[in-house]
Amino acid sequence: MTAARSGNYKWVALINTTIGILMATIDSSIVLISLPAIFRGIGINPLTTGNTSYLLWMLMGYMVVTAVLVVTFGRVGDMWGRVKMYNLGFLVFTVGSLAASLTYFGGPPAAIYLIVMRIVQGVGGAMIMANSAAILTDAFPENERGMALGINSVAGIAGSFIGLVAGGLLSVVDWHLIFYVSVPIGVLGTVWAYLKLEEVSKKEGGRIDLAGNVLFGVGLVAVLVGITYALQPYGGSSMGWTNPFVLALLIGGVVLLLAFVVVEGRVAQPMFDVSLFRIRAFAAGNIASLLSSVGRGGLMFMLIIWLQGIWLPLHGYNFVDTPLWAGIYMLPLTAGFLIAGPASGWLSDHFGARPFATGGMVAAAATFGLLLLLPVDFGYLWFALLLLCNGLAMGLFAAPNTAGIMNAVPPNRRGVASGMRSTFQNAGMTLSIGLFFTIMVVGLAASLPSALTHGLTAQGVPAAAAGRIAHLPPVSILFAAFLGYNPMKSLLGPTLAKLSPAHQAALTGHGFFSHLIAGPFHDGLTIVFSFALVMCLVAAAASWMRGSAAAAARASQAVRASQAGRAAGDG
Repeated sequence: MTAARSGNYKWVALINTTIGILMATIDSSIVLISLPAIFRGIGINPLTTGNTSYLLWMLMGYMVVTAVLVVTFGRVGDMWGRVKMYNLGFLVFTVGSLAASLTYFGGPPAAIYLIVMRIVQGVGGAMIMANSAAILTDAFPENERGMALGINSVAGIAGSFIGLVAGGLLSVVDWHLIFYVSVPIGVLGTVWAYLKLEEVSKKEGGRIDLAGNVLFGVGLVAVLVGITYALQPYGGSSMGWTNPFVLALLIGGVVLLLAFVVVEGRVAQPMFDVSLFRIRAFAAGNIASLLSSVGRGGLMFMLIIWLQGIWLPLHGYNFVDTPLWAGIYMLPLTAGFLIAGPASGWLSDHFGARPFATGGMVAAAATFGLLLLLPVDFGYLWFALLLLCNGLAMGLFAAPNTAGIMNAVPPNRRGVASGMRSTFQNAGMTLSIGLFFTIMVVGLAASLPSALTHGLTAQGVPAAAAGRIAHLPPVSILFAAFLGYNPMKSLLGPTLAKLSPAHQAALTGHGFFSHLIAGPFHDGLTIVFSFALVMCLVAAAASWMRGSAAAAARASQAVRASQAGRAAGDG
């Protein structure tokens, strides 16, 4: 281990794993901004009721798979080699990207094929995410890990925002490029990883915890799938939280996860090492990571809706161009991550993780509070400054928190600890979609119907047609704004042709739809950002409770001694 650390190996490991994590996280969001181009390319209207599931699974499939598999692949990495699992992940991800880029057919088969290939990419991404932090922790000495893990974790977080810009740029040319662009990077990274990365840590061996894997996988999939289908209308309700199928998934998933916790405390070689939660720094860091992911994920989705559905059209941008410009206008957020992440990692190496991770969450909460004060039609300078400050705050938190988690665990549990950390982060992002869309829909439901009715009748739309549109599920309007669509033409149907040319032009122009939803959207936005503010403050409290580095070291030694005693007893 010392020999590997003394040379250039640690920098090779840092560059390669940073490329890997950046590629994996860029792909988690690159589709997000490219969905309109993808659905136009395969000839499917995602706002049609029967096609909503394609939209949701294109959006959620990748995140669900990575959230479910990272712990398993982290544990397998501890057993059989972290570098082996990481290299295989690079290869699987590259194959999935190449296969997705070759979708030159259309209709529902194309949508299903793309969803499957996104799942394949998710499997590869989970292997990369589960083992990259463990590989870096093995390669770097403790007094440099904060910097290394900071660069790596910030690359992961920044990748989700870089993907927005990349998706906007590439989808304008050809939507296939959003998948193809990963192929040459993947080939280069795969070959380089196989040639240069070394198994620095000692392989632990052992056997797979089959019962734990099944309970955890099925339970978490059930919960996340339940959240996904809860976003669709059910019966007379605007969302599906009362759907018996959704309730069965959520309740059944929670029961399986509780059974999983019981089983993991009793098996000799658990997949999800519950004993690590006896290390306060590990437990507090993961709770803070989960809560920060919920806040950050919600911010990203709300900003996309805000820009694509309202602000950009109000400022004269065509709806078809809004995905590209939304990504560009969100660049200050990415810049904040890139500036603060490596710097805070270096600082945490010298002064500890707690003050910087906690301070980052407090600062993030302050930015959400300031965002609440912005009008819907804001001045961009203030918007950009707040995004930059939010990026700086999240970057200030991410690197020290990751270093604090990874430094706190025994060396032989770094793979599973890295996977558990990624599970909390990815599950938080997926959970945030369900939570924030639900909160926003609740906010919209209070004022959107009356706004639609008054706005449409003012443009000559008959009261009956206006009432029908006003009582459509708010989630349909929200998805339209999220995708940067002006849905008036499809919503009005034949009624549009019966109106005067002036009214037709007004209804289908840049500003009508955006003006119509601006007020109700702001009502929902107030609730969403208030919730995110609270999440960040609770995350700050959890982060502060991590304790000192010395306390974490003592807890880590105690856990390792307990593991050794249990292994000896089993033997």
